[in-house]
Amino acid sequence: MSPPPLSPILAGEPGRARPIRFETISERDGLAARADEWDALVSTTSRQSPFFSTPWLLAWWRHHGQERAMRIEIALDGDRLVGGLPLEVERTRMGSRVAHFMGRHHAPLADVLVADDCDELAIGRALVERAGTGGTDFGDFFGVAHDSVLARVAGSDATLVERIEAPFIDLARGWDEIYGERTSSKRRNLHRRRRRQLGELGELSIEIARDEDDLAAALDAAFRLHELRWEGRSDGSEFTTAVGKAFHREAVRALGARDMARILTMRLDGVPIAFHYWIQYAGCMYVHRLAFDPAFAKHSPGLIATLDAIESAEQEGAGRVEFLGGGERYKLELADATAPLYQCIGFATTLRGRAGVSAARAAIAVHMRLRRSERARSLYLRAGRFQRRPESDSNSVL
Repeated sequence: MSPPPLSPILAGEPGRARPIRFETISERDGLAARADEWDALVSTTSRQSPFFSTPWLLAWWRHHGQERAMRIEIALDGDRLVGGLPLEVERTRMGSRVAHFMGRHHAPLADVLVADDCDELAIGRALVERAGTGGTDFGDFFGVAHDSVLARVAGSDATLVERIEAPFIDLARGWDEIYGERTSSKRRNLHRRRRRQLGELGELSIEIARDEDDLAAALDAAFRLHELRWEGRSDGSEFTTAVGKAFHREAVRALGARDMARILTMRLDGVPIAFHYWIQYAGCMYVHRLAFDPAFAKHSPGLIATLDAIESAEQEGAGRVEFLGGGERYKLELADATAPLYQCIGFATTLRGRAGVSAARAAIAVHMRLRRSERARSLYLRAGRFQRRPESDSNSVL
């Protein structure tokens, strides 16, 4: 990685402000010790990511730190934290050591963090340069917004590739008005009919967990529903592995202690048939994971649960919904627009790194071609020429 030279404030030019110094947090306890400062830094970003908050990062570090090297590069103005870049380093099958955001593709809206009263680009460049130390061959950073610090720092050293559409809803006008505007009377009647049909099958109930113990119980039900929904199919979530489940159990309790996590569970005669897990943070609803029992797919329980979850989030004061996943039809019907997230690949430091960057870009190109082909097929099916696919509940960022 070879960003431009450091600005005077970083280099400590005589007569200018004191130099910014840089350190590496290499132990989980080091982040815990700076938790308040870190979360204040996250809150200064224009499109805040709850997946960079300390409840999430500390749980991730504990459960994934055994298999991948974790560290955080920080910038300090005196003793004040003014910048940070959480990293995990992974060795590929080709032998390259690749720097990712901590959380990899499970940390949408990740970015290089810089205090809003500091030289954003200079500190951002310096932190990215430090990401390339310690034998790292190149960087592969997933989930950045187009106006992110990393995107502005990248320049010619890296390539940004759009990966997920990330639809959003601005709730300023109120959910009832938005829902009435975005859906036809026929569509709203269909939603009411689906809810009524579910109620005819048994006693239908909706529960929203938000404290630690209730969240833990709701999460176990969510794991079971997720496994039912994805049985026999490839799934890149953290909901299927033993490590992933352990991580989520810790994370949901930590988020619950901060009143940030919500899990809505739809039950039929007391049995969970759908869930919607979101994070309520900084006046925004961040959709994280949802699934339903496929035995009830024709009644659209996943969609009904999503509509109820959005209504609940708005009642709690959310002014925006970030879907953070792909452009599935049900999201696009409700959304104002999309605010795409990108994968930033580059910053090669070695010949192996340059080869790794080329290989990663080629793999993404193939993936995107297949994705476009699948999307074209999906649109063809939706035109009614063949049997339509069942309701999608995906919120994957893969």
